[in-house]
Amino acid sequence: MAKYGEGDKRWIVEERPDGTNVHNWHWSETNCLEWARGVLTKLLSDLTLLDGEGDLFVRTKTVEKVDGEAYVNIRKGKIIPGYEISVVLSWEGDARDSDGKSLLKVDGTVEIPYIADENADEDPEVKVLVKDDGPIGRRLKEAMLSRGKPVILEKVRVFVESMAKGGPAREDLETKKVAPKNQASAPAAAAAPAAASAGKKEAEAAEKKEAKKKKKKEGFKTISMTEKFSCRAKDMYEILMDENRWKGFTQSNARISKEVGGEFSIFDGSVTGRNVELQEGKLIVQKWRFGSWPDGIQSTVTLTLEEPEPGLTVVKLTHTDVPEEDRYGNATVVENTERGWRDLIFHKIRAVFGFGI
Repeated sequence: MAKYGEGDKRWIVEERPDGTNVHNWHWSETNCLEWARGVLTKLLSDLTLLDGEGDLFVRTKTVEKVDGEAYVNIRKGKIIPGYEISVVLSWEGDARDSDGKSLLKVDGTVEIPYIADENADEDPEVKVLVKDDGPIGRRLKEAMLSRGKPVILEKVRVFVESMAKGGPAREDLETKKVAPKNQASAPAAAAAPAAASAGKKEAEAAEKKEAKKKKKKEGFKTISMTEKFSCRAKDMYEILMDENRWKGFTQSNARISKEVGGEFSIFDGSVTGRNVELQEGKLIVQKWRFGSWPDGIQSTVTLTLEEPEPGLTVVKLTHTDVPEEDRYGNATVVENTERGWRDLIFHKIRAVFGFGI
């Protein structure tokens, strides 16, 4: 046991003359934005996405822009990444005839408006734009969405995982070693201000992150509804996941994938999204986005189907992260969305398929 006033050197964080941050005990922050630009450019540039399938050739060109902020904090060896960035990259497509002659070459962009640490476990929104909106241009755009988007999302996941492991600070974290014991050190008392300062920085960073998260949730609402139908749960599930039935009861175009990760487009493209979780006859979880919403905003729809008795299905809807205003400043989004679920979906299903109670 150490004598009073001396302290136990095993527990003292000393100020070192060489400035070494022993075991990364002190708070350190690394700006990762330039590193992020380099990594994303390497991951997303010059990717061959289609190489002749269906006489289509599609590839990414280069990352045009990476904006926002990215940093990694390290305290006591713990990695705390933080980032909010947007990415724009260019792509090109070429449609050819059966003889290999080019019919049309197009250029376009891919926009990823929001990649953030708070959504690290979710795929970000990816928007594909093309400069030619003719039939062939649209065909190349669809090819980019179906074949290119999954590849791009996979590359983004690699970036997110790299940030979680420390980004450019990882190598420094792994190679830091404690200097020889006989190296001179300052008095133990000098460590107290440094430790206090590090603790204060850690608290401030945590508060900043929490405030940022709360701020982002301001202006969003959750819609909850419970509806009953005179049908089997499997029939209701099939209606909600079948594009031909959607076309029938909404009298609008629909395109719906029945696979997890697959995309959908309903109400003539006014609503787009993807499937997150599917349990046949029981559960549908999807990401929904309305075209009139501000860029980068996605909501989550959860539809739980219960059948308390044969022929009676209870549908429980929870629609979270619905913005209060659209991109034009109209504050009727929540009201209109709730009315849409009730009047344009649930009531129409009852009327068209005879599922009323």
